[in-house]
Amino acid sequence: MKIVSAQDMQGLDRKAIASGIPGSELMERAGRGVFDAIREEFPDQLFRGVVIVCGKGNNGGDGFVVARHCHKLGIPVTVFLLSAAEKLTGDARKSFEHYSAVSGQYREIQSEAELSELSEALRRAGVIVDALLGTGLSSPVSGLYRAVIDAINAVKGCCVVAVDVPSGVDATSGAVLGAAVHSHMTCTFGLPKRGLVNGQGATCAGKIIVIDIGIPPEFVEALDVREYFLTREDLVGALPSRSPHAHKGTFGHVLVIAGSPGMTGAAALAGQAALRTGAGLVTVAVPETLNAILETKLTEVMTLPLPDAGRGFFCMDAVRFLTKNLDGKNAVIIGPGLSRHEETQAAIRAFLADCTVPMVIDADGLNAVACDLTCLARLRSPAIVTPHPGEMARLMRCATAEVQRDRIGCSRKFATDYGVLVVLKGALTVIAAPDGSIFVNPTGNPGMATGGMGDALTGMIGGLIAQSIEPVRAAQLATFVHGSIGDLLARERAPLGILASDIIERIPAELWRCSQR
Repeated sequence: MKIVSAQDMQGLDRKAIASGIPGSELMERAGRGVFDAIREEFPDQLFRGVVIVCGKGNNGGDGFVVARHCHKLGIPVTVFLLSAAEKLTGDARKSFEHYSAVSGQYREIQSEAELSELSEALRRAGVIVDALLGTGLSSPVSGLYRAVIDAINAVKGCCVVAVDVPSGVDATSGAVLGAAVHSHMTCTFGLPKRGLVNGQGATCAGKIIVIDIGIPPEFVEALDVREYFLTREDLVGALPSRSPHAHKGTFGHVLVIAGSPGMTGAAALAGQAALRTGAGLVTVAVPETLNAILETKLTEVMTLPLPDAGRGFFCMDAVRFLTKNLDGKNAVIIGPGLSRHEETQAAIRAFLADCTVPMVIDADGLNAVACDLTCLARLRSPAIVTPHPGEMARLMRCATAEVQRDRIGCSRKFATDYGVLVVLKGALTVIAAPDGSIFVNPTGNPGMATGGMGDALTGMIGGLIAQSIEPVRAAQLATFVHGSIGDLLARERAPLGILASDIIERIPAELWRCSQR
């Protein structure tokens, strides 16, 4: 699914209207979609009462459609309009009149002195609908609108739903213009807006629901954009079919180079994830001092003891040994738990230059690369780097906050500058290809913020590459499934304390489900 700028979406709306779809019909579909999404996601809170705060533009018109559907079903609804009703025009005016025709009630608020009634209603609400400002915002929010946004953000214990974009967020860049609503869910129309998946906007948006409002598909296909929002439909057929005559050699052999004293778990998790993802064979190469520990941890995964002079760290002698053992390997994972030991870092860079097998570089592998980015110019095989924001900041020689302000831009720049595939982890993981294409993954939740989660994802990517899946496709499938399993576990248990081993156990079933029609 394409990700668009505010200007792109406005152009699509204009084309749809010019093609014969009335603007009022687009608004009706949008508002009904928001209502249906609220009923699906927050059914209990809905019947505690809904407060809808409407601006005077089309975003407010969408809000009046939501209000009308609430009123029809007997759901307690209170509408606050930040304008005199007679100032409403166009489709927003029609939407207001349809709401009034069913005896829908509303309050006008035109000054900050009138906010007390709104503040009290917000505190009692089960659901707050932000229909203040849409995609046309281009200047900082101030005055009454800012005061209302602050009042919404001050409320605790209810669900906040943004219409199209959270008010105050630049729909294209994701920047917060003065102040912005922090929503639990954003119902966006037609296509996801770039500002919902980038910068501060991604923090404000919450869960993103894309509502189909009937934009003709040919108009969308004609858009020249290279940023995409991953959906389950995008992954159908990504997993190769399995012949009944297949054997373990058919599905590839992954070599995992990982581990140091105190970090053997990272090696084990990456190896197990690769095997659960469908690789036929997995070998975990660890310093020989640690090999007995991995032999105890792992059963189906093989181990390869590496010379370490009794120190337990990856070293130059291990590089020469590994280079001779690359035959028959289809993917290499390097970095989980390897340490920042000085010789280890140098050995990692030496191995990267020698490796002729597609690689996934993670964790301490990334730290080694960050010390000397020129090593990427010497790569002899395709590489995927999988940084978290702090590691990305080290790679780009900038602050973590700068990465987070423009995750898409940073990922694209690094991918195109160095010719590697970037998987920038975190909420709304960004996948950036060397050709400049961007893919944003919507799955996952804060309960997955536990140790080892990145090692599991790295193992999944490596396991898919070993099965001859193109690296960018492997990254898409792995990140989506990894987060999807986390979401399943959050619904079943709670959105906290989800372990990497919990994810790994669920990989086969969810991977199969996501890749089938």
